[in-house]
Amino acid sequence: MPIVATSVAGDLNLLGDTAAAYVEEGMRVGLGTGHAATAFIHALAKRFQGRAAQLTCVATSEASAKLAAELGLRVTSLEEAGELDLTVDGADEVDPRLDLIKGLGGALVREKIVAASSRRLVIVVGAEKLVPRLGVVTPLPVEVLPFGEALCRRRLVGLGAEPRRRSTGTTAFVSDNGNHILDCAFGGIEDPVALDRAIREIPGVMGTGLFVGMAERVLVQDGKRVDVRRRVT
Repeated sequence: MPIVATSVAGDLNLLGDTAAAYVEEGMRVGLGTGHAATAFIHALAKRFQGRAAQLTCVATSEASAKLAAELGLRVTSLEEAGELDLTVDGADEVDPRLDLIKGLGGALVREKIVAASSRRLVIVVGAEKLVPRLGVVTPLPVEVLPFGEALCRRRLVGLGAEPRRRSTGTTAFVSDNGNHILDCAFGGIEDPVALDRAIREIPGVMGTGLFVGMAERVLVQDGKRVDVRRRVT
């Protein structure tokens, strides 16, 4: 799929400001999780300082919800907000088709639900997140029910993965949903659509970090420039 790219000059803080410029009064906005998404949340709060009541925000993690509330943004549930106008989030890998791997921040399931609830998904990343093929650098996060982890691990190995349970020190990492995450090394993913489907068919899998065909555009900060890469259909 062809990609159209444009460039905007700016400083190191431009990424969040560029994304915040897509937000207009009255919008319902999804707030992502991670370093780049945090920059957007700060920029959004600054842009709408004194006018935050004009926005409705839905966060993809407890951490993002807490930050947004502290900055004066109005955060509500996805049920109350309904369909969102725009979600801005980060990514761990972006390929030339603007397909993504997400989830190193541990919020992949909520991130995908919020993204799927949005008319537009804008991704903000640094240039180091661009890859020629997904899964070459970053393992693929897979969120699983703790009860089904053993089965999920075996089935993932059968699909060619090397799964490793994410941990914090000596204990398993637990997502905001109360689940575990298996970080799966594939050494490169040839067919993200087929792999995502196969993994999601495993009983106990709650979601994968593959976001295929979801991003409308990706804002890429490279030094003091932001490249806007737009999916062309």
